[in-house]
Amino acid sequence: MPTKFYLPFLLSVLLLQFSSLIQGQQPYLNNYQLDCYDESHVNITRGFACNGVKPSCQSYLTFRSLPPYNTPLSIAYLLAVKAAVITDFNELSSDVATIPTNDMVVVPVKCSCSSSKIYAHNARYTILNDNEDYYTIANETYQGLSTCRAMMQANPIDSRNLGVGDDLKVPLLCACPTRKQVRKGVKFLLNYLADWDDDTHTIAELFDLDERSVLDANELKEDDLIYPFTPILVPLRTTPTKIEQTVTSPPPLSPPQTPVNIFVDSAPSSKKWVFVGVGTGVGLLLLMILLTSLFCFYKKSKSEPRRVSSAETARLADCSPESQRYQSAAESLTIYKFEDLQLATSNFSEENRIKGSVYKGSFQGDDAAIKVMNGDVSIEINILKKINHSNIIRLSGFCVHDGNTYLVYECAQNGSLDNWLYSNQYWKSITLNWKQRVQIACDMANALNYLHKYTIPPYIHKNLNTSNILLDSNFRAKIANFGLARSIHSHDQGGQLQLTRHVVGTHGYLAPEYIENGVITTKLDVFAFGVVLLELLSGREAVTEDRNNGEELLYASISRVLEGENMREKLRGFIDPCLRNEYPLELAFSIAQLAKHCVAQDLNARPSMDEVFTSLSKVLSSLSDWDPSDGINCSKSLSNGRQMVYH
Repeated sequence: MPTKFYLPFLLSVLLLQFSSLIQGQQPYLNNYQLDCYDESHVNITRGFACNGVKPSCQSYLTFRSLPPYNTPLSIAYLLAVKAAVITDFNELSSDVATIPTNDMVVVPVKCSCSSSKIYAHNARYTILNDNEDYYTIANETYQGLSTCRAMMQANPIDSRNLGVGDDLKVPLLCACPTRKQVRKGVKFLLNYLADWDDDTHTIAELFDLDERSVLDANELKEDDLIYPFTPILVPLRTTPTKIEQTVTSPPPLSPPQTPVNIFVDSAPSSKKWVFVGVGTGVGLLLLMILLTSLFCFYKKSKSEPRRVSSAETARLADCSPESQRYQSAAESLTIYKFEDLQLATSNFSEENRIKGSVYKGSFQGDDAAIKVMNGDVSIEINILKKINHSNIIRLSGFCVHDGNTYLVYECAQNGSLDNWLYSNQYWKSITLNWKQRVQIACDMANALNYLHKYTIPPYIHKNLNTSNILLDSNFRAKIANFGLARSIHSHDQGGQLQLTRHVVGTHGYLAPEYIENGVITTKLDVFAFGVVLLELLSGREAVTEDRNNGEELLYASISRVLEGENMREKLRGFIDPCLRNEYPLELAFSIAQLAKHCVAQDLNARPSMDEVFTSLSKVLSSLSDWDPSDGINCSKSLSNGRQMVYH
């Protein structure tokens, strides 16, 4: 062929090839996602490329029910969607209905093109133990809906520096139809997680499709091997429905009669069973290694002695024998003699009573609050002995005597927040000013963020309210009363979301998912925090009684304030009148919006405490040079004559 004809011909071929790549579908992962550091397949393992007609679209994921993610609510929490959508779409009875193990549910999601030109639906996950990393989260927790490569690209934390409490973005693999697919009538792409017995033929049959469309969507050939727990894109012309599928386990292994060379090309079915054998063998080997590691760790932890000083041991011996059940707390707390407590409180006199069973005490000139409690309070002791944060009340020690436990706390000179907001109308004349209220909110958010993210294991307070927020001499907040707190690192529940039938707490602060279904997550504290934030804004109680309208919950009123017309006027009417308009309305509006998000009915719509703390820190920073325009200090007498109040 002459050169003058050859060059245009070559350019035409290259143009056609390039056009084909643009319109091409997504290449199958081919099990490459198991190698997190293989650079040769990084373009495949980081996710599906944004080659669709639209930058975002309706898409669908599949997820197999495995404890603890075996209810619509727990799966929705993991995948960052609404539980009701999963419930309705899969024809389940309720948001907390238990889905049979290994049953597959379809999860509608919005799929969007990220800044890295990869399609994804983003979820978030907090690392709960030292054994978790990008690989296990992507391939085990999320069942292959993400890849370690995608997670490594989406998060700034190096894979070698991951630790308990790290909050990670999890890009879930999804895709939008390409122009070529749209021309063929494809409207949606469903990410199907292949199982042991799946191949392109069975997957096509499951969705009543031609096998060729599934092959083309994944750039596969008919004899290509399909690996279990890898995503297969299924092109759909209509909205998918509930998947009716019988899931089978891999068959038991039997010794092969002849040696098998897994590299020899053979029929697709024989290749699959070879992989089943190898995969199962590797799985059993990994299981044995895991069990051995757990046994060694358990043996080591049991053999390591607790370190208790001789002085602490002596104090423990001086106290009642009943205190032996709290002996582990002697590592970091003072064990008081009952006689010392009597002396510090003038024998628990009425003059020293602060409120209820709380007494003011003095130990060598240092003030303290001594709380008398009945029953076993070891949970609160064991939590507070591990915590060291300026915005959490410090437990200095305890003693057990005649069936009572005496907890000795640091002194919070200005009592509890509720008494400064609404307990007595007299105190309205010397209420907290705007800066102090924002600082208190920021202090609370800081403490809760610490509990949720930086303690090992993380904790949920579960009983946040204004009576459990104490104020020191500088009106800095300290969260108290950890009697209902619990760890969210629970091996039997397996993760962040837990359920209980024993719903306890303070009316007006309890999240709807906790009241209705006993769901416990960190978003339970976020909801209660939102209520307290509304109390700081309005000076009103969480629950009020009205003769005409009956009971009114404060968190239900903020939506009416921030909707419709005249929001500014409605907000001014909502804010505590004692502030006398001595606040920047724009910042007040921002805080009201934040509170509204915190008390959202859907727990997935609430921000994390990390996000709340960041937002409030910005508001507080902006107040550094702000002063009320009229110069009036509504709280000039704040430092005068308040007793501390504990509950």
